[in-house]
Amino acid sequence: MTSLPKKQRFRPGDLVEVRTPAEIARTMDEARTVDGLPFMPEMVPFCGKRFRVTKRVVQAVIDGAALSQYAESYVREFRGDDVVLLEGLRCSGASHDDCQRGCMLFWKEAWLQHADPAATAAADTGAVSGEKITCETVKSPGVYRCQSTEFRSATLPVSFAKRIGNLFRTIFVGNYGPLEMIGKTAVWAWCRGRTRLIGAWPRGRQTSTPTESLGLRAGDWVEVKTIEEIRQTLDNHGKNRGLHFSADMVPYCGLRLQVRSRADNFITEATGVMRHFKNTVILETAISNSAIYAFGGCPRGDFLYWREIWLRRVSSLSRNG
Repeated sequence: MTSLPKKQRFRPGDLVEVRTPAEIARTMDEARTVDGLPFMPEMVPFCGKRFRVTKRVVQAVIDGAALSQYAESYVREFRGDDVVLLEGLRCSGASHDDCQRGCMLFWKEAWLQHADPAATAAADTGAVSGEKITCETVKSPGVYRCQSTEFRSATLPVSFAKRIGNLFRTIFVGNYGPLEMIGKTAVWAWCRGRTRLIGAWPRGRQTSTPTESLGLRAGDWVEVKTIEEIRQTLDNHGKNRGLHFSADMVPYCGLRLQVRSRADNFITEATGVMRHFKNTVILETAISNSAIYAFGGCPRGDFLYWREIWLRRVSSLSRNG
């Protein structure tokens, strides 16, 4: 039986404290969710600690790799309209066989409370030690359960008409300023028009795309190759061995970035099955620009995947600027 705290409305910039595991457990139903959204074991270490709200999730988008499997809108909203993102908090994958997607964690407002800046956080006093939340992380053999795999069931499709209204709601709740939202809308319109006129961009002419292994590890520094160099590795659909080099990756060409992790293991949002990339890494600060694909954008901040053939090693002393 769930016991939800009084309805709250957090805004970007608010200082909040994650409730204790015992308090959070009382908010969940028998499936260990609130409105279909699970609280994962990777979230427990944040209990009792304070963080800033970065965004309210007015709308969000299903992982692009799963779009072809959905007949309904891929832009969705959480049931209850009560989910926020907290500054810098991503899933470690520690309880999901080291999945390396690094998804932003979704936080139901019932799991949070306003923090008093003058008070001492519960975690600082050890008040949450020893408390646990039992959550299932596997649905069936080889099929995982996490916030990503349950995203569709925890959300509802959003019509295009409502997405127009969400442009104003997103400004009203403080996610973006008016000029920033105008810019996102312009980017979406321009990219959508270009795709309809000329097809996928960037793209190449390879029929059998090449591969390269640099043996990169977390902490290594790399430089993203030029767009012309990368086009030589792509097929007519803009892919290298099935992995899309998307338009939002182009601005990173020529930049020097640090490797966050390899992309050997990742759970697919559509199926919950663990997949494995080869010769592919995730780079720090290289985030998908959702405004290119979704009218009004999406705050999920997914990492981009990089084939090693699109990169070159550089010295840690040779960084941008």
